[in-house]
Amino acid sequence: MRTQSNKGFTLIELLIVVAIIGIIAAIAIPGLMRARMAGNEASAIGSIRSINSGQAAYASSAASGAYATSLAILGLPCTAVGQGFISPDLGSATGGIKSGYTVTITAAGTASPTTDCNGTTANTDYLSLAIPVTVGTTGGRSFGSNSSSTIYSRKDGATLTVAADFLPANAIQ
Repeated sequence: MRTQSNKGFTLIELLIVVAIIGIIAAIAIPGLMRARMAGNEASAIGSIRSINSGQAAYASSAASGAYATSLAILGLPCTAVGQGFISPDLGSATGGIKSGYTVTITAAGTASPTTDCNGTTANTDYLSLAIPVTVGTTGGRSFGSNSSSTIYSRKDGATLTVAADFLPANAIQ
């Protein structure tokens, strides 16, 4: 006759451990989400800065002072062996989405009378935007810039469109 071994954990002990892990996770997850949002916002600001730098280089070397009207145009090199004016991750961003933000360039101003080094019509100004894919989850603020190279933001995550969005009070740089 054998005696039964009492080694191991009881159901109550296991439930207590699971409850403690659940409490720790409930405390940690909101902090991780805030950190992720902050990282996405920093990436969006970096993307807008890269676009501003690329547009300045494009205007001075490829388009006689005019600006590209899309990320795809800004991503194209002037020669077959050259590089684009922005990094490939922006120039070929799938659907314009990068790090939880939709990054776009739209034409502003008027069409330039000259074409760029690839034969594409450029414009006298541009509007670059970084809008969170899901406000409150992927990012809390939206960002925008134009040929002034100042980056502006909206705290509600909505698209910057009206002149009031581009006032010094909304500038972040």
